[in-house]
Amino acid sequence: MTDDGEQPSDRLRERAETPRWKLWLLLEADRRVVTALLLLALFVTLQAAGTLYPTVEGAIRSSDSVDTLFQGFLTATITGVTLVLTLNQLVLSQELGAVGDQRERMEGAMRFREDAADLLDAPVAPARPSQFLRGFVQVAGQRARDLREAVATESPAAGAVADLTDSLVENAEQVSEELEGAQFGEFEVVSAALDFNYSWKVFAAQRIDAEYGDGLDEDAHEALDQLTEVLRLFGPAREHFKTLYFQWELINLSRAIMTASLPALVVSVFMIAFFNDATFGGTTLGLQNLVLAFTVGSTVAVAPFVILLAYVLRVATVTKHTLSIGPFILRDTDGVDSVEWGE
Repeated sequence: MTDDGEQPSDRLRERAETPRWKLWLLLEADRRVVTALLLLALFVTLQAAGTLYPTVEGAIRSSDSVDTLFQGFLTATITGVTLVLTLNQLVLSQELGAVGDQRERMEGAMRFREDAADLLDAPVAPARPSQFLRGFVQVAGQRARDLREAVATESPAAGAVADLTDSLVENAEQVSEELEGAQFGEFEVVSAALDFNYSWKVFAAQRIDAEYGDGLDEDAHEALDQLTEVLRLFGPAREHFKTLYFQWELINLSRAIMTASLPALVVSVFMIAFFNDATFGGTTLGLQNLVLAFTVGSTVAVAPFVILLAYVLRVATVTKHTLSIGPFILRDTDGVDSVEWGE
């Protein structure tokens, strides 16, 4: 078996091949900041168009475009709130169930925690998600060091083992620092977990075992198996906390949309029922009052949709980068498919 490929970067922002500003907007930025930026961009765009287009005030006064537009906003807001309530019911239904179902969930969670405690060599697995994942990462780093020491320097596997363990130890130290003090509910826990590229490491460990396994002694075999064990258990742990985070975010999204929907509804109703373009003349700070009122009303009315967009951007991006579990590399990586079996 041969492979001339290169290991992909461990950090998500480097292996995602996405501009840093775009990754910041999609993942790292506070969703309230993203919402504010998108609303500001919308306001500036509409106001600039209304200011630069010379006949916009006359067009508003001579047509029923305001009524038509805000009727659409009103319908969309009501539909959006209904959708959010439906999603809330979906999340809530996953937490409801008969006592037997709840007991199975509890037993499954306790078995997983017991397996984690055995792996971490601790009486009890950590309760905080950040410390739980940090324990896995630290143990992975230590077992990588054990594997490196167990393989003799003159062994044919020494080079491949060194590449894997050096990368893993460095990655484990970085992610451990990111997880220290991280609070669940904030994106930093999931962000740090995404920076631990366990999928490639499982693949590399399996490749070492397949290619050099016959030449490894018992201690090296055991060290490799122990390292693979912790990497394989990290996968479902990360997916579990990712799922909990998505549920957390959905709750935050629902609350934010329902909070923003009331002013959006009020503004839409006002613009339809009470707005009179004849009363909006003159300028404020050099801006036409009629265009300014239209722009402000549109920005407030569209706020629930912008909030939804800001949250969905992050959830969709995380989902894209965690579609597979285990040693599957969905990104284009030079050399991964150049492995030739059966030689």
